[in-house]
Amino acid sequence: MTEVVSVRFNNAGKSYYFAPNGTSIKAGEPVIVETAKGIEFAFCSVGNHYVGDEKVVAPLRAVLRKASNYDIKVYELCKANEPEAMEICKAKAKEHGLDMKVIGCEYGFDGNKVTFFFTSDGRVDFRELVKDLASVFRMRIELRQVGVRDEAKMLGGIGMCGRQYCCNLFLDEFSTVSTKMAKHQSLSLNPTKISGACGRLMCCLRYEEEAYEELISKSPKVGSSVITAYGTGTVVSNNLLRQTVKIKMDDDRDEAFRTLKITELGEEAVKAAQFAKKIQEEKAQRTFEQYTFENTETNEIDTPLNFNEDDNGDAGSKERRDKEHGTRSRQASPNRGKKSDFTKKKNYPRKKNTFKNKSGQGSVPDKIEGNTVREKSGDKQSAGGRKKKNFKGSYHKNRKNDKAKPSF
Repeated sequence: MTEVVSVRFNNAGKSYYFAPNGTSIKAGEPVIVETAKGIEFAFCSVGNHYVGDEKVVAPLRAVLRKASNYDIKVYELCKANEPEAMEICKAKAKEHGLDMKVIGCEYGFDGNKVTFFFTSDGRVDFRELVKDLASVFRMRIELRQVGVRDEAKMLGGIGMCGRQYCCNLFLDEFSTVSTKMAKHQSLSLNPTKISGACGRLMCCLRYEEEAYEELISKSPKVGSSVITAYGTGTVVSNNLLRQTVKIKMDDDRDEAFRTLKITELGEEAVKAAQFAKKIQEEKAQRTFEQYTFENTETNEIDTPLNFNEDDNGDAGSKERRDKEHGTRSRQASPNRGKKSDFTKKKNYPRKKNTFKNKSGQGSVPDKIEGNTVREKSGDKQSAGGRKKKNFKGSYHKNRKNDKAKPSF
C-alpha cells in the first residue's frame, strides 16, 4: 500500500496520484505540484489515503507545497489573461484562413508557455500561425487539437435532461458507448434522441449497462421455447426491469398469451410450483372436512357434501373420520324427502268447454263468425235450417254456482 493524494488540474479533469511528501492535505486545498511539463497549480480532490501498489504509475511525483497567497494571486492573474489570448488566437487564425475553432486557452503557472485548444474536421497546417503567436506573446506556444467530446467537456452546457453535462460535471474520462447499450435498455435508436450535444452517443447510456447485462443473462431470449406450469410456449417479449416474459402457449386456446415471471420458468420452477399447489390443496381439503354445520332442530350434523367415500373409494372412510373427529353418523330423518301440504301440487279436475244444443247433446261448433256460432248437430232439422242467433257469452269456464245452460 502506498500513501498518496489525488490532484486535479481542472474542475472536471482527471485525477492523478502524487506523493504527499509528509504533508497532510485536505480535499479542496490548492497545491503546487511538479509534472512533466513543469510546475503546475492544482487542487486536491482526495486527501491523504492509501491505494494498492498496482494502481500507482511510476515514477510517483511529489507535492511541492501547499499554495500560498502569492501562488493564488499568480494563478488568478493567468486566468484573467486567458480570454484576451483566445481572441488574439482567433483573429490570427482567421487572417491565415485556417479552418479551425479555438475553444480554450491555458497559461502555464511559471509563465513560460501558453496552450491553445481547437477543433477541426481535418488536419490543419498551423506552423505560420504559431510563429505569429510567438511574436505576440513572447513565450512558448502550443496548439492542441481535441475532439467534439472534449469540446463539450471544456465548454459545458445543459443537456436534454435539464442538468449540466456529465462530462463537464464529474466524469474523469470518456468510456466507449455503443448502440448495443441502447438496444439492451429498449430505447429508440433515433440518433437525435440518444445523442448528446457533442453529436456522439450520450455517456449516460453506460451507467446502467452492467445491471442490464445481468438481467439479460437471467431472462430467456425472444423466440426461445420455455416450459411453464401451463405447458410449453414461445417467448414473444420480455420486460427486463419487471423480470417478466410474455409467452405464446402452444396448446392453450382460451388464453393464447400469458405473462409470467422469470422465476416461474423451467422444469425445477414448475416442479416447485406444482408441489406448492399440492400442499395448498391438501391444506384446504383438511380445513373443509373439519368445517361442519350443526342442525339444532333435528339434532343432526349436516355437511355440505356427501363424504360416504373417499377419492380412493374407501367405504369405511366415513366411520373412521367420525371416530377421529368425534362426530355422529348421519341419521335418517322421518320427514326427509317428503313434501309438506303447502308444497304439494293440487291437481283439480279441469272443466271442459263444450257446447250443447237444445236437446242436451254435445256438439262441436262448425264455424265461428263474429258473435255467432253455426252448430253442426245430429238432430233432425228442416231443410231451410235454423236462423243464426247471437251468442251472448253467458257461460263462463270457471263459474261454479251457475248451472244455467248457455243460450243460443
